Amino acid sequence: MSSGPPSHRQAAWTIQALLKWTTRFFETKGIESSRLDAELLLAHALGWKRIDLYARFDHAPSGPALDRFREMVRARAARVPAKYLIGQCEFFSLPLGVTPAVLIPRPETELLVERALVLLPKDCPTLAADLGTGSGAIAIAVAVHRPMSRVVATDASADALAVARANAARHGVSERVEFRQGEWFAALRVGEVFDAILSNPPYVATADLERAMPEVRDHEPRSALHGGPDGLAALRVVVGGAAQWLRAGGWLVVEVGAGQAEAVARLGKDEGHFESVQVAPDYQGIPRIVSMQKKP
Repeated sequence: MSSGPPSHRQAAWTIQALLKWTTRFFETKGIESSRLDAELLLAHALGWKRIDLYARFDHAPSGPALDRFREMVRARAARVPAKYLIGQCEFFSLPLGVTPAVLIPRPETELLVERALVLLPKDCPTLAADLGTGSGAIAIAVAVHRPMSRVVATDASADALAVARANAARHGVSERVEFRQGEWFAALRVGEVFDAILSNPPYVATADLERAMPEVRDHEPRSALHGGPDGLAALRVVVGGAAQWLRAGGWLVVEVGAGQAEAVARLGKDEGHFESVQVAPDYQGIPRIVSMQKKP
């Protein structure tokens, strides 16, 4: 069994043995989350929850389930992200469908949602925009946690919007999240004024993207990652265009890359319509979320 886990035609292997072998196999491929990914893929192949694996360690999978597992193990060894293989991830405690058409939501982006929830009151109607929505993670999380809010979520990709719409329907917020196709502000309509504009734009510099892990560099949508030579191309567009769509006192909240917060804060100040520029760190202490308020 040197090239993959056993097929149903070979001697039976228990769940415990499959997990042990797959973990070691993934480690040889340089996969950091080897055990977690082995569990995710096996549970998905069996149609179980991860916790069920531990309750049935001596069970020996066979037939189509084992074949599915073998196929996913091969794909993961080729560095296809596990969350694409199982078609799902969790964001802000919400299960979301993901495909290669969308960026896999990161934990750091939850901090952007947390900031938005601080700025958007619970007890009155609000209107927010989510630019570059991808899977819809930001827009849907805001809509779920602010039941009086409405969100306009835009993306240039029709395939991404299809994923986002399905996720919104899954969480019962389709009536309050409107998805539109277009780059950045192009899908917004004349006369619309927002309480907050939120965005996790592509901010990876060209050289950094080429050095990224294969899962990111080779499998996630480049358009959702690549921010130009310095990583700031999309951020310049978003910061430069936000003020005309915000009400007085409204907020722009963006996620930025490592080492970019100071430059983005300066963009906001230089733009001339913003005050109260604030920067918040991520879980590793890296400045990650930049908020700026439109002047009265």
